[in-house]
Formats: sequence, C-alpha cells, structure tokens
Amino acid sequence: MGRGKIVIQKIDSSASRQVTFSKRRNGLLKKAKELSILCDAEVGVVVFSCTGKLHEFASSSMRSTFDRYAKSKQDHHGEKNPVEELQLRQREVADLKQQLLDMQDNRRHLMGEDLSSLSFKNLQNLEKQLERSLKAIRMRKASNASGFGEVTSREVPYTFADLGDLHLHHHLHSSHSRSEVNEAAQIAMELRYDQDNNTL
Repeated sequence: MGRGKIVIQKIDSSASRQVTFSKRRNGLLKKAKELSILCDAEVGVVVFSCTGKLHEFASSSMRSTFDRYAKSKQDHHGEKNPVEELQLRQREVADLKQQLLDMQDNRRHLMGEDLSSLSFKNLQNLEKQLERSLKAIRMRKASNASGFGEVTSREVPYTFADLGDLHLHHHLHSSHSRSEVNEAAQIAMELRYDQDNNTL
C-alpha cells in the first residue's frame, strides 16, 4: 500500500514541523550536492529555519557563487531584448521614411507640382506663405543694399503648415519674375531650416 498524498500547507505541530524540516533540509542539500557532482554544476543553497538558523551548501564557495549570481543578474538587466530592439529600430526607420516622404511632397508643392491633391485651404496657405517669402526677399535685398544685415527667421513668421507654393503664386501674380519665385522658394526652405534648428 502506497503512502497517502501529503497536503502542502504549514504543519501546525511545532514538533512535527521540526522533524519534517530536518528531513527535507537534509534531502535538499543531498540533492544539491549530487547535482553539482553529476552535472559539474556550480550549486549554492541557502536555507533559514523558522528559528533563524542558517543551513547552506556550496559546491565551490558561497561567496564566489553569490558574486557570480550578482554579476549574472547585472549583465542580464543590462542586455536589451533583441526582438524589442529590432522593433524599435523598425519604428524609427518607418518614422524617418514618413518624414522624408512629407518633405518630398512639400518640395514638389513648392515647385508647383501635384497641386491638384491640395484642398482650397491648403492652396490659400501656400499663397500666403509665398507672399511672406517674397516680402522676405525684398527686405533682404533692401538690407543688403543698405548694409543693414540679413533678415532673420524671427522677422518673417513661418510654420510648416503654411509652406507656400511659389509657382502657384507666380501664375496668380504674373508681375513676379521667375527669379523672384525661385528665390522665394529658397527663402522658404531656409526659414524652415532655421526654425527647426532654433527649436532643437
């Protein structure tokens, strides 16, 4: 007849609890020693009884085992999960690609291309930006001629949403020369670059 199944819970009787602790402690330490010998493993076991008495086993020395354990934990926390690292890099690449596409779209709009995809409000914003860019050109020309220095980005308010399309404005206001339109495009790009640097 086999032994009955033991319920795993705290033993109420202190005497029985002490007997069980002594037997199972000895069995645990014996198994730890066998594991270290059979498998050439470094094993360290630390047990405190309910009275606070220390029982331990170490296949080499407990201090060296603890030092190795601490170093292993530190190295593990310092490592990044390769899957998470790859996902992070993929998100960064996707963000950069989207930024590049946005800049390419904006460049085409500035050069008067793909205007059919823009709403009437966006076209108005482009026209307003062109006015500001042309104004900046004339102010810069006047300041250079007078020796007063350059116009800074603070003198001409500028936002990314208001990037102007210079060729659109050229068709609406034919009095502006082609060179003024191209120069306005350059001013718009420079103002955008200056504002991005100032916000860093």
